[in-house]
Amino acid sequence: MQGPRGQQNPGDNIHETVGAYALGILDDAEATAFEAHLATCEWCGQQLDELAGMEPMLAALADLPAAQGTPAIGESLSARPSPRLAERLVDEVSQRRAVKRRRGMYLVAAAAALIIGGPLTVMAVSGGDGGTKTPAAMATSPAKAAFQTMTDKVTATDPKTSVKATVAVEPKDWGTHAVLQLSNVKGPLKCSLIAVGKNGERETVTSWSVPDWGYGIPGATTEQAKNPLYVHGGAAFKPNQIDHFEVMTFDGKQLVQVKA
Repeated sequence: MQGPRGQQNPGDNIHETVGAYALGILDDAEATAFEAHLATCEWCGQQLDELAGMEPMLAALADLPAAQGTPAIGESLSARPSPRLAERLVDEVSQRRAVKRRRGMYLVAAAAALIIGGPLTVMAVSGGDGGTKTPAAMATSPAKAAFQTMTDKVTATDPKTSVKATVAVEPKDWGTHAVLQLSNVKGPLKCSLIAVGKNGERETVTSWSVPDWGYGIPGATTEQAKNPLYVHGGAAFKPNQIDHFEVMTFDGKQLVQVKA
């Protein structure tokens, strides 16, 4: 077991006693001396925290039945292991714990990549980031993929604003999943998709921003402006409880209305 960096480790280095102390195999004088050292040694304190629980593990082993013709496991553990053997056991446990910690960090990093990558993928499909879209990014957009598989769709174009919208819906146990395909809208704007119930109640399904170049603009010279916007969200209404959908700007202007 290695001591703290930058410190020599002679054979009687007190730092090496942490494993034997964790296993409870020091005599009273040795334990007292180590505890005095522990009060001022942060490294040994960290090692002791990592090794907590080893003594109960060995005690559990002592209760296991022995194979025929061999001494009972309890008998084999009745003699205290040497401090050097204890250190080797401690090293192995510490190494395995370190591997588990590294794996945990990798999982956290992978999850963060998925969380960050999801919105970026959606922006690539809609042209929201101004970057180059790839076929792979377009194929993995959750909103666009859902829109392509949903069959219940209604389209409308507002005669004044010329904004075109198609809303696809599907029932869920919790209400309605709705996907909006929006075209011929220029920014800058902040908008929301509103579900209006037959009882007059209004629920915001989702919100987004429209950049200067817009979405789904006919004859546009850039890809991001040519592509329509795909956004999705949910409402507590059941599909048969919705009268219509409205695409509204944050300042209260209706861009288009779509019957449910």
